[in-house]
Amino acid sequence: MSDENEGDGEERRRRRTGPVKRGGDTRAAKQFHERVKTARKRKLSSQRWLERQLNDPYVQRAKQEGYRSRAAYKLTELDDRFHFLKAGARVADLGAAPGGWVQVALQRGASKVVGVDLLEMEPIAGAELLTLDFTEPGAPDQVKAALGGPADVVLSDLAPWTTGHKQTDHLRIMALVEAAAQFAVETLKPGGTFVAKVFQGGAESEVLDMLKARFDKVKHAKPEASRAESAETYLVATGFRG
Repeated sequence: MSDENEGDGEERRRRRTGPVKRGGDTRAAKQFHERVKTARKRKLSSQRWLERQLNDPYVQRAKQEGYRSRAAYKLTELDDRFHFLKAGARVADLGAAPGGWVQVALQRGASKVVGVDLLEMEPIAGAELLTLDFTEPGAPDQVKAALGGPADVVLSDLAPWTTGHKQTDHLRIMALVEAAAQFAVETLKPGGTFVAKVFQGGAESEVLDMLKARFDKVKHAKPEASRAESAETYLVATGFRG
């Protein structure tokens, strides 16, 4: 049977019986439409991300200067302003992947740097990199043991996997900030510094109150390397009182 005859036969069947309407077919069509729509959104989002990366001067600069990520410039700007990375410092970097902040800490004279992240990182000469979930019981003690003594600086670039639900994501973010802040007050030596990424206008009042009671100065700062459209900012607490 030719394709043309087969098509004529199908058309005759449709005229005789009319269109078939089944709930399963309707649902399947809807699901297929949603999948296509989602795929298109992802493709568009990926394209925008790629365009942003290609046109981002910090991305290009990081490649030229050998940094693993553009985030390195956020830390350099914060340190240029607050001067907390000093020669011989002992530094803990929480949420370190891919390692840009570790690189900066070493370049600025830190003698001991321990980087921690859920994601495995390529080795960095002079640093100890741990693949850990920092929120798991016992993980903070492993970091303290790796440091080998009180820290001069605790850095936190921790961020959760986002759900898209604003309130849920905010609670997850704040839980990480609180965990990092608790680690800092347990680990820092007097005079030490705590730096943490926060979102949506800064840290919660409870965290701020706790830090203000234990540090000489607590400020929020947004480095120029942080994208203007990003809600992230950084909390910098200096002069730990012990």
